[in-house]
Amino acid sequence: MKTLDQIAAELAGYDPQALSAETVNAFLSKLVEPVTQTQEVGVFQALGRVLAADIVSPISVPPHDNSAMDGYAFDGKQLKSDGGLSLKVVGTALAGKAWIGSVQSGECLKIMTGAVMPPGLDTVVPQEFVTPSPPTDATNTDANQYITLPAGIVQLGDNRRHRGEDLMQGQPALRKGELLTPAALGLVASLGIQTVPVRRTLRVAYFSTGNEILSLGEPPREGAVYDSNRYTVFGLLTRLGCEVIDLGVVRDEPDALRATFEQAALQADAIITSGGVSVGEADYTKAMMKQLGDVAFWRIAMRPGRPMAVGQLFRDKLASNPRLISGVSADYDSKTTGSAILFGLPGNPVAVMVTFLAFVRPALLKMMGCSASAPPMLKAHSSEPIRKKPGRTEYQRGIVSTAPDGSLQVSTTGNQGSGVLSSMVQANGLIVLHHAQGNVAAGDEVDVMMFDGMI
Repeated sequence: MKTLDQIAAELAGYDPQALSAETVNAFLSKLVEPVTQTQEVGVFQALGRVLAADIVSPISVPPHDNSAMDGYAFDGKQLKSDGGLSLKVVGTALAGKAWIGSVQSGECLKIMTGAVMPPGLDTVVPQEFVTPSPPTDATNTDANQYITLPAGIVQLGDNRRHRGEDLMQGQPALRKGELLTPAALGLVASLGIQTVPVRRTLRVAYFSTGNEILSLGEPPREGAVYDSNRYTVFGLLTRLGCEVIDLGVVRDEPDALRATFEQAALQADAIITSGGVSVGEADYTKAMMKQLGDVAFWRIAMRPGRPMAVGQLFRDKLASNPRLISGVSADYDSKTTGSAILFGLPGNPVAVMVTFLAFVRPALLKMMGCSASAPPMLKAHSSEPIRKKPGRTEYQRGIVSTAPDGSLQVSTTGNQGSGVLSSMVQANGLIVLHHAQGNVAAGDEVDVMMFDGMI
């Protein structure tokens, strides 16, 4: 793994006191590496996991030509452009059972959705488009019945699903690095596959820091606030599919902080903290972080946020401590080698969530082995003017809705203070005003990072 100085040397314009959001993401992309351990899990356990190998289709889907709807199957070459067509119904084909028999010219087969298309039949007319005539034999509702379809209602090949139309046998159905969504689980199951190879779950340790932080259940006291960051970060990590190791609230005491960082480094792939990384805060926290690893302290050109620590805590510096090693579970064979990635986030609640979504989430996805790029930004028209100076990226809480003309519009939630947690509940996305962008006029199009699926 490269050192922070080596990564910084590869990035043009790297300045830890004035980093752009784009440079932060580029830096983190070079810093983190995917976990290597894999396991085989059942389809019901695979939701949100990352594929460790391609899934190759063992069958064709669908396995045969079949009807896309309830109707009547016939040879489409009989269609006439200048008139309707009358056909004799000679039987009924049901889904799950091949129909035995033959269909001649001037004949058709009543067919159900999903039923196999018999040889020679290539077109299906939906049953609601035909005019049936009563059967001549009252004991057989199919035999000797005729249907008439008007001209132009269907074309040759309509409403027929082809064998392998979805997937052909031997072709990749899902690629290594894909995040397994509900749709992907259905696709795997449609192939008859019971288990899939996935990367092991990413382990992320998290704790809050500060003497002013109260845990739930503690009585209120003057100057103190209840810890909300642990719960929002827990939710964000859980949504992402990580195994969350909650280490609680740690006071601003050197021994307590060091012990917690050591414990976290030996238990997790990544460590997230909130608080304690701003300029002017306890120097011993920064000194202690640097003793345990390679850590940089940034001032990011963004709002809200700005202060952030990032780096690596080296496990081999802790491996000689019997007390720490005794608490390490045996199923994690790499805890005493390599490093844990550190993300030190600011303390304000909104700043924690914004920096997580903007920087930490993409980095953790890469550590999970996910090949997905960042989600696309939604375009919406601002319903109000927004003041913005070029030279920093701003993430404003926004509410996206549909305008009377059917287009998407977005408005801010009002007060954009980094401590206004209620605004994150009201918002359904972040209005992203990019580094070089200036003032936004009402009606201008802006980018929005939507919360759905992430928060």
